[in-house]
Amino acid sequence: MQFEILDSLSLPADPAKANEDAFAAEREAAVVFDGATGLGEMLLPGPSDAAWIAQFGARRLMAHMRDGDAPEDALRHALADAEKSYCGLRRRPPKETYEIPFASMMFAAANGGGFEALWFGDCAALVLRPGEAVEIVGEAFDKRAAEARRVKMLAEAKGLAPAAGLSRAEYLPHLRAARNKVNSASGDWLFSPDARAVDHVSEQQVDAPAGTLVLLSTDGFLALASDYEAYDADGLIRTAQAKGLKALSGELRAIEAGDAEGRRFPRLKKSDDATAVLLRLT
Repeated sequence: MQFEILDSLSLPADPAKANEDAFAAEREAAVVFDGATGLGEMLLPGPSDAAWIAQFGARRLMAHMRDGDAPEDALRHALADAEKSYCGLRRRPPKETYEIPFASMMFAAANGGGFEALWFGDCAALVLRPGEAVEIVGEAFDKRAAEARRVKMLAEAKGLAPAAGLSRAEYLPHLRAARNKVNSASGDWLFSPDARAVDHVSEQQVDAPAGTLVLLSTDGFLALASDYEAYDADGLIRTAQAKGLKALSGELRAIEAGDAEGRRFPRLKKSDDATAVLLRLT
């Protein structure tokens, strides 16, 4: 099996700021990354530490796949590359975990039976086999629902609109405390400059015939279904095929503009970076 790349999109939340998502797609494999927005001082050169880890991860993961690595080996080597580069580029060692760059990821590597999926965090793969209902790979829908509940509770406790922003001083202590649990026994593991993360990646062999559609998505794009209820998962991938990802991104931003403070759909930012890749197995 191989992938046919039908469409792709990566849209920054704010055109004036760095896009902290990244993607790469080839016949043999495709991946989307969602860098976790920084909560403190930048330690790396470039527009943002989150953009660095997302772009670096996508680039190195696909380079190792081109070199002939098996998917998990490619991930292992990409994480080791990130660890080495981060240690060489950073201005100083991080004082707390929240200063380390992290990213969610959904990686799909085509094989004889369909594809192998490896993921961290709340990116997703929607799989539409001919004549069947959509399958959701990953835990993105559950994670997004839990995040919306947390944001609503935090905003109510602070007396602020939910989308008041990640930089609000009232939010930062809570957000940093949560980020400090990442890549530890008390939190989730994410793609990071830490080679140990490969031992904590989620994985699934997805059996699928030729003609199957696969939509890889970061949470910012998936919000059309997971957060904003504009589509269900089946409707989202079918509309992506029928209308294209650009048209869907226009719907996404229109919904967010109509709820700029996040009161109807609780979230920390008015808009998030949104990335998606639509593929067909051949």
